[in-house]
Amino acid sequence: MPATSARERSSSAGLLSIGQVLARLSPEFPNLTSSKLRFLEVQGIVTPTRTESGYRKFSPTDLERLRLALTLQRDHYLPLVVIREYLSDVDAGRDPAPPTAVPPPSIVPAPRRYRREELLSASGAAPQLLNDAISTGVLAGSDAYNDQAVAILRALVALDRHGIEPRHVRSLRQSAERDVALIESALSSLLRRTDTASRARASELAPELAKRLDEVRALFARAAMDRMLS
Repeated sequence: MPATSARERSSSAGLLSIGQVLARLSPEFPNLTSSKLRFLEVQGIVTPTRTESGYRKFSPTDLERLRLALTLQRDHYLPLVVIREYLSDVDAGRDPAPPTAVPPPSIVPAPRRYRREELLSASGAAPQLLNDAISTGVLAGSDAYNDQAVAILRALVALDRHGIEPRHVRSLRQSAERDVALIESALSSLLRRTDTASRARASELAPELAKRLDEVRALFARAAMDRMLS
């Protein structure tokens, strides 16, 4: 037995036990467990050596492969099969491109799509009102409509009760398009750039500018109504 232990110590020089691997990786991956390490071994991510007593021993290369695999899982949501294929290409001496990141699963439900009859039912609109909205350009004709189309058609139903038809509000859509052109011009210096920070700043400012334009329009409308009712 002493001779066996001496041989194991000699052959294990420079190698890490599963506990030592956990100690090295846990600061980066707090949820890592010995069970997860054994699972990664079963999945072919690493192949640690075994002592004569059956204990796993991980090399420095095993440690880096584990760190890479765990990082690709955590930061890029890559499945192990993709990670394993990537590592196999590296082992074969090829120079594979880094695996493509997969977006995390969304907890936001996919936007609903409405067929024509579903749109009419959801909005309470008559078929002719929808036809008029499409023919005047207030709504774009389509095989399927989104929630925004439902909201617009509901508003048209309410306006129609007072004799305001889709053709009367066509100018509102044209005004909205002019607003967008104005915002685009104001943000042109940011929109011309391709870096992520500039695009993000433009995405942040555009709704804010639209909100300010809406406020000014509402103030003008309120002043006009005051004159009408005075």
